[in-house]
Parts: sequence; C-alpha cells; structure tokens
Amino acid sequence: MTRVRVEGLLAAFPKLVGSGKQHTYVETENVRYVYQPLECGTMYLLLVTTKGSNILEDLDVLRLLAKTLPEYTQGQVDEEGVSFAAFDLIFAFDEIISLGYKENVTMAQVKTFTEMNSHEEKLHKMMIQSKINDTKDVMRRKATEIDKVKHEMQQSAMQRSGDFGIEPSRPEMPVAAAPAAAPTESVSLVVEEKLNVTLNRNGGLEQMDLQGNMLLEVRNEDDALIRVVTKAGENAGFQFKTHPNIDKALHANEKILGLKDPNRPFPCGSALGVLKWRFSTKDESALPLSINCWPTINGGETAVSIEYEASDAMDLQNVVISIPCPPCRDPPAVNSCDGEFRFDARNGVMEWNIELIDDSNRNGSMEFVIPVADTEAFFPIDVHFSSAKTFCDIEVASISRTTDGAPVTFGGRTMMLVDSYQVV
Repeated sequence: MTRVRVEGLLAAFPKLVGSGKQHTYVETENVRYVYQPLECGTMYLLLVTTKGSNILEDLDVLRLLAKTLPEYTQGQVDEEGVSFAAFDLIFAFDEIISLGYKENVTMAQVKTFTEMNSHEEKLHKMMIQSKINDTKDVMRRKATEIDKVKHEMQQSAMQRSGDFGIEPSRPEMPVAAAPAAAPTESVSLVVEEKLNVTLNRNGGLEQMDLQGNMLLEVRNEDDALIRVVTKAGENAGFQFKTHPNIDKALHANEKILGLKDPNRPFPCGSALGVLKWRFSTKDESALPLSINCWPTINGGETAVSIEYEASDAMDLQNVVISIPCPPCRDPPAVNSCDGEFRFDARNGVMEWNIELIDDSNRNGSMEFVIPVADTEAFFPIDVHFSSAKTFCDIEVASISRTTDGAPVTFGGRTMMLVDSYQVV
C-alpha cells in the first residue's frame, strides 16, 4: 500500500466517524474502519481492515492495542504522551500485527518481546565497560602519582622552612585534573576460540570441534621488534600451528612466539594471527554444557522437560537455549523455569535464557506444556553462550624487545564463543 493511499484513508476517516460510542466501526466501498475513542476525547485508536475480515477478531485486536497505550505512555494517554512514546508503541504494535495479520500474543508477551535482550549488544556493552574501567584505572594511577608528588613537595618545603625560617605562605596553584587517557599498551593480544558441538537427543556426544586463534596487534612502531613469551599447560589432544613467518622451532622448544628474522618488525596497526590450535573429541567429559530434553505426550497435551548440566571448568555467560515448537494457537504454558524465558511466536521458538552459569547454578531445568504434537518437532535444539575462559590453557607471560630485551607493555582479552551447538 502506497503512502498516498494511506493518507487518503486517514483523511476520509474524520468525515465518516460518529460520536458517543466507545468502540464501533464504519464501512466504505473498499475498507472497514474499526475505531475506539481514547479517554482524552481528542484522539482515536484506528484499525483499517478489508471488508472481508472477521469483525470479532478486529475488535479483539483493537482491544489489545488499546491495552498497550497506558502501558507504554505511563498512563498519560493524550497527544503529548503518545508522541513521547511513539517508537515504543510502534514496536509494540508490530508485535501484535505482523504483515497485516494478528499474532497470537498476550500483553505480557508483547512487553517481554519489546524488552528482549540481545547477546551481541550485551557483549558490545561489556567491551565498552571494560575500556571505561581501564580508563578509570589509568586516571586513578595518575591522581595517586600527582598526590604523591604534591606530598613530597610539601615535605621538602617544610624541611627548608625549618632550616631557614618560616616564609610567608603562598597560595597554591590549582592542579589541573589529569585528562582521561586511552589504554597505553604497546601491544594488544586477543585469544579467541570458536566451539562446534553436536549432541544426540538420546544422550551422548556425536562430535566436538574447537578452533582457537591468537591475534597480535602492535600499536607502537617503536615496539614492533618483539618476542612473545607464552605460558601453556599440558593441553593434551590440542594441535598447534604457527604463522608461516613465526619461528616454529623457537615456539616448540621454548614456547616463544618470534619472527624467523629477529630484525624484521611485526606489522603495526593490523592484527596478525600468530598462533592457531584445534581440538576434536567425542569424550562427554570435555563438554562445557550438557542438554537433555524429554517431550512426553500425555492425553491431549505434550509436556516438554529440558535440563542442563554445566562443567565446573568454566563459567558461561549469556546462555540461550532455543527449543523449536510446532505451530499452536496459544503460547506454551511454562510450569517452571530456572532463569528467564520468552516465546517467539513468529518463528515458533521457546527461548530459555540464563544470564550467568557459575558455581551457584551448575544445574537447571525448565518445563512447559503445549497441545499434543510430534516429539520430533522439538529438535534440533540450538544453544549459544560465551565464556571469558578458553579450553586451551595458554596465556601470555611477557613481551620483550629483541633489540635490548626491555619489557613491552601489553593488554588484551580472552573469550570463547559458540559457533554451532546443537542437540539433534
């Protein structure tokens, strides 16, 4: 439908609308206007449909739309309140009506969908917060250094005054606050792993594959001639591979990452993958997270019980377990849930969210009920999470210049991400 057509329909509505009715409809040759006057008396909630649509369903949609207004305008249902919450209302209406059709959702589900969390957004915010914390630490160190210098100067002045007499005090010059400084590390290192796992619905691990990478970025050209000393554990079953320009013998014998030509600098300003590793296994004990799902048909409904068990080896963040559900008129009824849940009616997926799995919740379960359905419809189950700890026991101990052996400052981050994690 074009914009001109929409504007024409809206322009015709004031000429057709009656007065003194709480909710009603009026028809033209081609469309039906279903509307409801708002409490302020100067605005209408309007739904434009085809003449062939079900009027009872249209009124039901109108009532649900009307419920969203006080929810998102903080009770201020007037022109100012609606204008202030315009974007929130648009998002809420979009959850109720999709591509011209009503979604089978409740007011509680609409609110849940519009407030849903984004894994990528959380990860981005965590990285931003980490940079802010680094900057604050630098500012604290600078402030401490300034206070220390001021204290030493005062002590020195007091000693001089004791030797030569007391001089008239002079007003102290105000000391400017140290500006916020960006991280000053000369080298940045990123250790990242991507995990691929396939679990069998009847129990057991079909395959687990892990790929890791260490990225090095030199930020200061003066510190481009360097060697990286790593510290690694046993790492049984891991296969390591260095960059073609890295001295393989040096790494194999001394766990040091350095270029074959010690007089050749690392590239500045771009990340270089200096070390890669792989790990494959079918040993269930290596799994960071085990998932079991039991759909059970009982009379006219299907009860789905799902549970997780996490390894003690690492804490998991932003865990999302997505269970596909067959098409149904009403959303599933959740009987119990350790964590949070949301039902994506559009894609037919029940999402189980656990923000953090640590020693306080290594085990958890969820149970929901839907009308009777084939048990095959609840698979495959997709799982996503991240961790600040990697499977490979490796870290950077120190970095030094090849020219004079002087230490080089460095920083970075370590993370493990899920590429694919399924129960089939």
